[in-house]
Amino acid sequence: MEQEKILIQNKNDTQDEILRCALNLFVSKGYFNTSLSEIAQAAQLTHTQDIYEHFDSKQQLAATLYNSIVDSLSVSIDEIRRRNKKAAEQLHSLVNLLFKLTEEAPNVLRFLFTINAAEFLPDEKPFLQTPAVNKMLKMIQLGINNGEIRSLAPMLVYSYFFGIINTTLELMLNGTLDKKSDLYQSQAWLAAWNAIVKK
Repeated sequence: MEQEKILIQNKNDTQDEILRCALNLFVSKGYFNTSLSEIAQAAQLTHTQDIYEHFDSKQQLAATLYNSIVDSLSVSIDEIRRRNKKAAEQLHSLVNLLFKLTEEAPNVLRFLFTINAAEFLPDEKPFLQTPAVNKMLKMIQLGINNGEIRSLAPMLVYSYFFGIINTTLELMLNGTLDKKSDLYQSQAWLAAWNAIVKK
């Protein structure tokens, strides 16, 4: 829960709470089945109208939430890239972050992985076109350039590597894999890395 607050933190505590409650409701009920009055009630606002002091519409609220999560992930990736020189180290640190989020802020990843944001946010960039994914592709390109990763199109390498990681995370998030994340993390990492490493 604390990680969710970090990921959607803004300047205004009430706005943060609205975003946090909207995140939980969008994930549990779906965007279209969630009303502003339900968000207001969950955020302990006196009136639904209070939401309009912070957001013009439910769609703008959802867009703010989506962009806040993607921007926070992008900032975390910047930090990972600064701390680690090799692509393997960068990707390993990113996998660590994603598995940690699965434990500490599962609804953040559910929002990114299981909700089709394009249905209600048609004007926002799809996740694969965000700066966060562009930075992941730069990690991969670094590995290709340094001879760590097979010389393939970076997006193809991304699909091999994150296909394994994201599928494992989704299976954990939906309860199919029901143990603690550390039981699956090392196996997922090895499978994903072996799919792209230059041998």
